[in-house]
Amino acid sequence: MDLLGPWTLLLASFLFCLLFLSAWKKREKLPPGPTPLPFIGNLLQVNTKDMYQSLMKIHEKYGPVFTIHLGPRRVVVLCGYDAVKEALVDQAEEFSGRGEQATFDWLFRGYGVVFSNGERAKQLRRFSITTLRNFGMGRRSIEDRILEEAHFLLESLRATKSAPFDPTYMLSRTVSNVISSIAFGDRFEYEDQEFVSLLSMMLGSFRFTATSWGQLYDMFSGVMQYLPGPQHKAFKQLLGLEKFIMEKVKDHEETLDPNAPRDFIDCFLVKMQQDKKNPNTEFFARNLVMTTLNIFFAGTETVSTTLRYGFLLLLRYPEVEEKVHEEIERVIGSNRTPNMDDRPLMPYTDAVIHEIQRFGDMLPLGVARRVTRDTQFRGYNLPKGTEVFPMLGSVLRDGQHFARPDVFDPQHFLDENGQFKKNEAFMPFSVGKRYCLGENLGRMELFLFFTSILQNFRLKSPVPPEKINISPMLVGFATIPRFYEMCAIPL
Repeated sequence: MDLLGPWTLLLASFLFCLLFLSAWKKREKLPPGPTPLPFIGNLLQVNTKDMYQSLMKIHEKYGPVFTIHLGPRRVVVLCGYDAVKEALVDQAEEFSGRGEQATFDWLFRGYGVVFSNGERAKQLRRFSITTLRNFGMGRRSIEDRILEEAHFLLESLRATKSAPFDPTYMLSRTVSNVISSIAFGDRFEYEDQEFVSLLSMMLGSFRFTATSWGQLYDMFSGVMQYLPGPQHKAFKQLLGLEKFIMEKVKDHEETLDPNAPRDFIDCFLVKMQQDKKNPNTEFFARNLVMTTLNIFFAGTETVSTTLRYGFLLLLRYPEVEEKVHEEIERVIGSNRTPNMDDRPLMPYTDAVIHEIQRFGDMLPLGVARRVTRDTQFRGYNLPKGTEVFPMLGSVLRDGQHFARPDVFDPQHFLDENGQFKKNEAFMPFSVGKRYCLGENLGRMELFLFFTSILQNFRLKSPVPPEKINISPMLVGFATIPRFYEMCAIPL
């Protein structure tokens, strides 16, 4: 009989928690969702190896807007084009806050342009967009810089002499050098060991966010940051990146000419000097380091990973590559380099690049948002501070907008006459007030690097196309394609 006492108390406490949560959800009129358990939330209803598919399965039961408890973390999930557009565009201000990404938050802690909120986010974003634009993002000057870097990439590809190679670091070096020239004022030599180390740190921490352990850390970071596990390797990698940026800032401080800023860091330092008497300024050293790291990281990993996934898809579907070669030969030929004026004349190539972005789906859950005030959304009450997952993957695979959402098919972006067709559900860079500030640069890089490579090389896989696995290796915060080898055969 004595044993029944503690068990009865435990059961009563458990039932009380369930009733309390149910009553609280009803009072707040939150979107529906599975009933959570104390502390672990809905952990038993999700697969941390593929959070995206888990949430889409829950979406089938509860609809396009539902509530999920990821451990003690309560999140409202938005699925499909209509719900995401209604939130991020139609109610852009209310959904403009930044939610958690625990791995990166361990380092950034609310500083920098990407993971900040409120006035800090507004000031840093406004400054970053203006400064990056002044350094040519979206203009002819940065196009020339991309093409210059493409020349180094083509030389590296020729050096492989048609032998199989893993393109991971070759692509990331090239893409990273473009954003490095904007952020730091210079590029790296491809064999620079510090550069290779930086790329490894970025890929390692980015990949961790897509692992099962990374998803668990995102739920239980309050506890897991003190426990052993692979999260500490990711922390070490992030610290290594921070140290590198801090050293760059120190070098820039010693050589700064306020009348002739050379790059993003210089411009930020000048702004710091201008604002040094403003007690409310957001332009101080911590925000400089974190914002520069935001730009360097995002400007490297997303585009290089998209290209890597894209070439894997071409190896799997050589008939698509062949059509791209034909269009390049017809529009550009072999005697001049591609440029952005070619893109409107190359609808098939443009469609292929868009389909690579759609199918590759780099950030399937979106970067978490947070409502900035008490918000009414589709008849539900979202209290100020509520986290929101705008599921970009569900938009890119919305069956109302893409005929074969789970199939790689460039026809999704072509009309009946073979001309390029825009699709409003194409939003890999997100939308609204927190869209990716490097979108224009990313679009230029994808087109110019893609066409430059295929103008000069034919891609070949060491294994038959039908045996190539194009399903991702990891899907979590990010989508990570499988490692593979390819051959670049000169044309």
